[in-house]
Amino acid sequence: MITYHLVPKTYYESCDPNALYTPAEFDNDGFIHCTDGIDNVVEIGDRFYKDRSGAWLLLVIERTKVDAPVRYEDPERLYPHIYGAINRDAIVDVVPVERAPDGRFLPPAVQVRDRE
Repeated sequence: MITYHLVPKTYYESCDPNALYTPAEFDNDGFIHCTDGIDNVVEIGDRFYKDRSGAWLLLVIERTKVDAPVRYEDPERLYPHIYGAINRDAIVDVVPVERAPDGRFLPPAVQVRDRE
């Protein structure tokens, strides 16, 4: 079961690759925002990050490998929250996300394995 997490490239590359991953907002939010479905990733990117400049990455996360609790709190079960840091072996790919000149996110080039 795959889920996705958008992260600014500069932040992700500043993290220790041997340590558990937590986004910059983790202390404030208390969980890691994720998105199921590649089409939903584009929607979330445009809704929340369109005006934030810079390069972005998409973390491809195997939910069944995540050691921290994963909970769906939306009725559609599209936006899981991970309540803890992500162990690196659960991140199965890191994909660059292209953006249009106006900041819109373009569909990432991932091998889609949604909703297995």
